[in-house]
Amino acid sequence: MQGKDNEKFSFINEKRKEKPLNKKKLLAQLAYAVCLAVIFGLAASFVFAFFEPRFSQLFYPEQGPVVTIPKDETEMPQQEPQTETETETEAETETETESEAIGRLPDEGITLPDFQKLQNELYAVGREANKFIVTVTGVKSDTDWFNNSYESKGQASGVIIADNGQELLILTERKAITGAQEMFVTFINDVTAPATMKKYDGNTGIAVLSVPRESVNDETLHAITVAELGNSLVATQGMMVIAVGSPLGTNYSILTGNITSTTNSISTIDRNYTVFTTDIVGSSQGSGVLINTSGQVIGLVMQAYGNGSGQNTLTAISVSELKSLIEMLSNNEEIPYIGLELTTVTNDIAAEYEIPKGAYIKEVRIDSPAMAAGLQKGDVITKMQGETIFNVDSYENKLLNLQPGSQVELVVQRQGQGGYKEVTCTVEVSVLQ
Repeated sequence: MQGKDNEKFSFINEKRKEKPLNKKKLLAQLAYAVCLAVIFGLAASFVFAFFEPRFSQLFYPEQGPVVTIPKDETEMPQQEPQTETETETEAETETETESEAIGRLPDEGITLPDFQKLQNELYAVGREANKFIVTVTGVKSDTDWFNNSYESKGQASGVIIADNGQELLILTERKAITGAQEMFVTFINDVTAPATMKKYDGNTGIAVLSVPRESVNDETLHAITVAELGNSLVATQGMMVIAVGSPLGTNYSILTGNITSTTNSISTIDRNYTVFTTDIVGSSQGSGVLINTSGQVIGLVMQAYGNGSGQNTLTAISVSELKSLIEMLSNNEEIPYIGLELTTVTNDIAAEYEIPKGAYIKEVRIDSPAMAAGLQKGDVITKMQGETIFNVDSYENKLLNLQPGSQVELVVQRQGQGGYKEVTCTVEVSVLQ
């Protein structure tokens, strides 16, 4: 029985013979797969090489070389006290020198040709300075009441403050290019190049633009120069200065005159600046810079900080006090912001009004980090991050070293019924837009 069953299902036990391997077909398939892999690899490499720099630039912008602007000394070096004999000797020498100088003056006095020669020399300095002056143009697209599109342009003078080998950095006023979709810089030889915003300071309104060096031809690079930022802390009343840029609203104008005052100052948010007034008549919309007779920039013309008396004389912010700010903007750094208007409590003020020494808060900006932290008008800042604050300058220096988004601890003296008491406030540092 079993044998019959085996015979009946014998087909189940049959062995299947494997189909012989086709080596040629296998090799063809392998070659095809290799070709596809090579093509895919080449395509991927091409796509990566083409798009990777663009994505990297978009998400991780390449930082150019760091720009460093030397700072000026705010204090004169202390000198050893002189003896009475030394003082008398120096006075005699000075008198003798003055006498000799007077003796060299021509008997007929200074003539018109002398004035003309002086003026020619001043204008020569101005023409040389125009090499670092540019015209910044901002183009905005808009629509009118009838939905017709049109373009509007804003212009201001700019100054070439650095060439880091990759880009030219231009210092200008932001108000002329606010909201602009396109920005252009025109150099002394009338060549125009596209520009982009590097950074701007929402407080002072100054901005630094970037012009790629590759977009500027060799002829232009030879025609322009980089401005030298001088020491404006040594500027004095009566000092001869030259205004270049567009002080009258006309590009590449040159005006000469004198500084009439160096004692005026303005209180802006978180910082105070010295303002130079001059006897140079200019436009209320004028822009540009003041330079000394050596061609160094000592002031940034900003008519918004004038005396408001209706006189259209040029005013400029001392450039030495802007150098830290300019350096940060040139290196694409944000400017820290708390939101205080301050003045220094000097020894005399402290003694007369019985106010603690430090930085006195005149105003607290609405909706500022300072207001959110509970700081009040009339508070006197005495410590910042555990370090003593002697004046507004020390407050400014410490603030510029802070990072937006970080927290800073301020110790203030606040007046109450029983006199001043110490209050500690923690402020989150922000950026003023």
